[in-house]
Amino acid sequence: MSRRILISGASIAGNATALTLARAGFDVTVIEQAPAFRDGGQNVDIRDVGRDVLRLLGLEQAALDQGTGEEGTAWINEDGETVAEIMTDDVEGDGPTAELEILRGDLARLLFDAAQDRVSFRFGDTIARLVEDDSGVEVHFDSGARERFECVVVAEGVGSRTRDQVFPGENDPRWLDLTLAYFTIPRTADDDRRWRWYHATEGRSIHLRPDRHGTTRAMLSVQKASDGEQDWDVARQKQYLHERFADAGWQAPRVLAGMDAADDFYFDVLRQVRMKRWHTQRVVLTGDAAWCVTPMGGIGATLAVTGAYVLAGELALHPSPGDAFAAYEAAMRPMVDQGQGVPKIVPRLMNPQSETAVRILHGVLGLATSAPVRSATAKLSDRDLKGPDLSRYAARLETRVDR
Repeated sequence: MSRRILISGASIAGNATALTLARAGFDVTVIEQAPAFRDGGQNVDIRDVGRDVLRLLGLEQAALDQGTGEEGTAWINEDGETVAEIMTDDVEGDGPTAELEILRGDLARLLFDAAQDRVSFRFGDTIARLVEDDSGVEVHFDSGARERFECVVVAEGVGSRTRDQVFPGENDPRWLDLTLAYFTIPRTADDDRRWRWYHATEGRSIHLRPDRHGTTRAMLSVQKASDGEQDWDVARQKQYLHERFADAGWQAPRVLAGMDAADDFYFDVLRQVRMKRWHTQRVVLTGDAAWCVTPMGGIGATLAVTGAYVLAGELALHPSPGDAFAAYEAAMRPMVDQGQGVPKIVPRLMNPQSETAVRILHGVLGLATSAPVRSATAKLSDRDLKGPDLSRYAARLETRVDR
């Protein structure tokens, strides 16, 4: 009989785990609270060991083919003039814009499409309660169903309800004092293939990024400590952004109008998930539910696909889920610790409060992106990641593990 595993969450981490486990012969079920697969979302990039994982799964070229087409990063003043930029063709390796830039939904869809013939996906349901014992986990679903699995993988994201149920009080979040809102707006003629980043005063920024769907991905950010905005309803969050960005300048009116019409609005206050453990004997966390590094870490999607491959590999190598989970955690911790090591001063430096501070930042960025030093500056975004050794898993993840 194949080993039966439940995964909760059908985004990048959950779908990558499902695909990799299914390729190894596991009987995999994925549940997702959304009523249908969720496309959309902002840019993510895959670097270093994450590229290796996509290559092993046979999906690297497809991901490159579905890239956003972003050609570089530009910092813009209120008149729309470029004060600094790094173009991908001007540097070696990955800079702020990586070679493999893809939308979150496009990458999740790529993994979903590759997995759906081998994996049972169920949308519109969630976990209500888990009961572990020595031989498995009895899962009670909000739909009223009840089923038994050998183990459960929780890939529900930063606000995971199941994590908080299984590991009550164990998440010690690290708040980064930065609020972000993402959404898609109509493309206009002056939108180019660069990530354009505009700084206003009071810690406010407006970002516009290209996609491959004929639209533009917008982001609003505010550098401040959280006052609980992440828990407000959508109407209140949008009103808050209208109030904060009403006098921000540049393309703020266009972006705010686009926000009101967007059907993919996402709002959050950045915080890292900090857990001393990621597993019990039968339940394991992966992706943002385990370690959310936030976009400031720059390797969230890379960690998601790498963690998926390592978790599947360890389950293929170990008959005991508890032993597999412990080995997975040991393999992934160094990379996660590196990703979470963003100093809290970085959001403050990159989101100035005063006009003088904005001018100083633009001056520094202009020097840092000038021809003599821009390659060195780009390398700051292209860290040497402490990725796990994937070679020990490759053979097992291509064979069945029935027992």
